[in-house]
Amino acid sequence: MHDTHSKSESGQSVEGLSDTAAVSPVRSGRAGLSKALRSTFRAAFESLAGQLLWVTLGFLAVGLILVYFMTAAVYRQQWMMERIEAAHLTALAADLAPGNGPGDMDVRTLLRGADAIAVARVRGGMNELVLYGGPIDGPLVESDLRTAGFWTHVTDTIDTLFAPDGRYLRIRAYPENIEDDAPEEVLDVIVVEAPLKTDLQAYTRRFWLVGIFVALGGGGVVYGALFAFFVRPMRGLAGAMVRFSADPDDPDRMIRPTGRPNEIGQAEQELADMQVDIRLALRERERLAALGAAVAKINHDLRNVLTSAQLVSDRLAGDSDPRVRGMGERLVRAVDRGVRLCEATLAFGRADETPPDPEWVAVSDLLDEAAGDAMMSEGQVAWSNHVDLDLELSLDADQAHRIFLNLFRNAIQAMRDAAVREPDRDLALSARAERVGEIWRIEIEDTGPGLPQKAQDNLFQAFTGSSRKGGTGLGLAIARELSRAHDGELELVSTGPSGTVFAVCLPDTARRD
Repeated sequence: MHDTHSKSESGQSVEGLSDTAAVSPVRSGRAGLSKALRSTFRAAFESLAGQLLWVTLGFLAVGLILVYFMTAAVYRQQWMMERIEAAHLTALAADLAPGNGPGDMDVRTLLRGADAIAVARVRGGMNELVLYGGPIDGPLVESDLRTAGFWTHVTDTIDTLFAPDGRYLRIRAYPENIEDDAPEEVLDVIVVEAPLKTDLQAYTRRFWLVGIFVALGGGGVVYGALFAFFVRPMRGLAGAMVRFSADPDDPDRMIRPTGRPNEIGQAEQELADMQVDIRLALRERERLAALGAAVAKINHDLRNVLTSAQLVSDRLAGDSDPRVRGMGERLVRAVDRGVRLCEATLAFGRADETPPDPEWVAVSDLLDEAAGDAMMSEGQVAWSNHVDLDLELSLDADQAHRIFLNLFRNAIQAMRDAAVREPDRDLALSARAERVGEIWRIEIEDTGPGLPQKAQDNLFQAFTGSSRKGGTGLGLAIARELSRAHDGELELVSTGPSGTVFAVCLPDTARRD
């Protein structure tokens, strides 16, 4: 019993698994079909070709609708004018009838020829009922062709298309075929509206049958021309970008400009030039990476050598012999410059800076701390901080400290070098902050001798933008890089014999209580 029960349970489990296996491909197929439909839908609406197709179809549809209503209104107006002219001829025939006018049989014949129920006219200021075949036992609408405008005809046409059965139409107009010397005449005709509705519906079917065929043919030609002249070249541009980005080192993936004389041809040429520049930059980057790795190793060993030399030079600088002591002091300064150069080169050659980790930073305290650190390493100067104590910005504290530390060190070095030549020069460093639009400008001003033209021409460029002998120019380059990492900028405001002003521009993220 126990074994049989286990077997049945096992059989039931197998059966359930088989059902699941049978359903799984169906679900998988549905999921695949749904994914394919979504992909097709996106291609139809998101691709340039799909958007062009829908725009073309949209313009065609709008154009057909506008043309239909305009032509249908003209068709209705002509239909009514034909009834007016037929009624005019009927009125003339009634005037020529002998005796007291046409008999009942003749009236019915004349009205049937004019497709009218009644014909009246106003001539010489007199109202006259010419023919009447009554009774009029349904709703009556009016259309005065003398005063109706274009949009009135359009709205009346729409009304006619959806008119209820049994309605009558009263038409007023001037007859066209009338002699110049004849008195002014206005015809007033009542007709059954059903024939007009039927003719309009037949006209609608003919229009849309022919119109859609012509529109699709013309639209296909327009779409094909736009696709050939615009979409296909743009696809080529996009494809060239994708292929090149996959493997920029492969020269076969570079675009070959077609030489078109329009903007697309210009874009192709610009893309080709950019790809050449990118390939050169990548090669240069590979060479620089290899060179940087070698320089890092050399710097590491050189720093060890310089450290040993620094110990020896310190001993020489303390020698009792004045000549040896002087040479030792010069050697100390030279070794110090070598050590600083190695440290700056290693710092600049590191990988890209990590993204800022912003926090609320009191700007005034940050400036005081950076100025203090700079004066500890470069010497004391007069420091003035005019930044509001309550100003707090969302910044990466460490990176912001490095920005201002580099600016302060450069300023102090420039002022102290100038003080050697001009002992009476005031050595002063100050900072102020000002909100301009959506940014905060933090200006750092010194009383140094100003930047020479060569330094201004190579400003913010590593190893070329320094104004000091033996300087690397790395301080400004690093400060600018860190400023841009905060979506800001470092600018030279002014420079001259009386001093230099730099501005650190940062987004307005000030805390407001």
